[in-house]
Amino acid sequence: MMERKELLLMGLDGLKVHRLRSILTMLGIIFGVAAVIAMLSIGEGAKREALAKYKVLGVNNIIVRDKQQSQKELEEVRAKFSKGLSLSDAEAIKKIVPTIDLVAPQAEFKTEARFEDVTTAATIVGVTEDYAEILNFVPEMGAFFNIDHHKNQLRVCVLGAEVTQKLFSVQDPIGKMVKLEDQWYEVIGVMGTKSLFTETVGELASRNLNQDVYVPLNSFLRRFQKEEPLASQIDQLTIRVPESKDLLTSAAVIRRVVERRHRNNDDFDIVIPYELLKQEERETRIYNMVLGSIAAISLLVGGIGIMNIMLATVLERTREIGIRRSLGARRKEILLQFLLEAVGLSLVGGLAGIVLGVLMSLIINTFAEFSTVVTPLSVFVAFTVSAGVGVIFGTFPAKNASNVNPIEALRYE
Repeated sequence: MMERKELLLMGLDGLKVHRLRSILTMLGIIFGVAAVIAMLSIGEGAKREALAKYKVLGVNNIIVRDKQQSQKELEEVRAKFSKGLSLSDAEAIKKIVPTIDLVAPQAEFKTEARFEDVTTAATIVGVTEDYAEILNFVPEMGAFFNIDHHKNQLRVCVLGAEVTQKLFSVQDPIGKMVKLEDQWYEVIGVMGTKSLFTETVGELASRNLNQDVYVPLNSFLRRFQKEEPLASQIDQLTIRVPESKDLLTSAAVIRRVVERRHRNNDDFDIVIPYELLKQEERETRIYNMVLGSIAAISLLVGGIGIMNIMLATVLERTREIGIRRSLGARRKEILLQFLLEAVGLSLVGGLAGIVLGVLMSLIINTFAEFSTVVTPLSVFVAFTVSAGVGVIFGTFPAKNASNVNPIEALRYE
């Protein structure tokens, strides 16, 4: 019986004889594999971006956000005896809802931050020490403020990444004094870069956490006056729920508590990052399936191309097959030789497709708005599928070759 190595070499020789035809046949596989890798890399990039984005909000948190309203709407709500979101709401939620463990109130004020002769837009955010624990906010430099800073209303602040970059550039900001409105605050910490929100609810959709300047909440409430006299005392409550299974029931209870305290006025939104993340994951999964199906069509076309060329090759080499059969070659060996040629076309096309797919992902990442991540799994899947295409679409031509009658083949011209 002929050695498999010899059969492999014969198969490769068959591809070399018709080099241009082999390359053209492989194009379907090359573009199909490249498309699969590129599409999967876009999907993986989108998934990781979503995870990073909602991690910043805290996937086990519930956010109660003061709703943005016009002056007329505010007057109507206040006339109906709702004071808006307040610290007393936070205390009520703590007492009534048993499935939560921390509540962090948050107040905001848009202004400018100044250091020496440099100014930049900033949002002053008054929070308690629980805010850092709930969101796992660990400063890149320095430290977040503690309960003493909050109780004593000290003038200390933690800067967002963008504010730090614009005010200090290459300087070390720790210990420096920045001016917020007409108040001077000492910088005790600097946050790392945070993901932006583009698809969440209400005002969260336009938040840029990198422009935040965090100060103790008591200090904020004492020293900063909101321009709108009817504005709520605070802008947000971030509530941590230890168990994910309790998120929906906790949110329902929190909604009832706040509605009752606000006299059933629709002046707040509730955001559950975990639910938003799950919804985005479902959408991403559907998106990947659609893109993967489109890419699979290219592989299908490539497979049909391989089968078509291999059938033509069998017809061309009918006499060669007859000679080999008459010299003792078995049907199994003929089948294996032509199958190896088909798989060889597919594998070489698959390798070229992997290189092209990685390059396409890098180009998309560089020039488009999509973040792409090529994973070993996507490369493995694309390469395995290309090999499978070779086997599936190469089997029929190879069987035809092995079934050629040697006597009729020798007469074939």
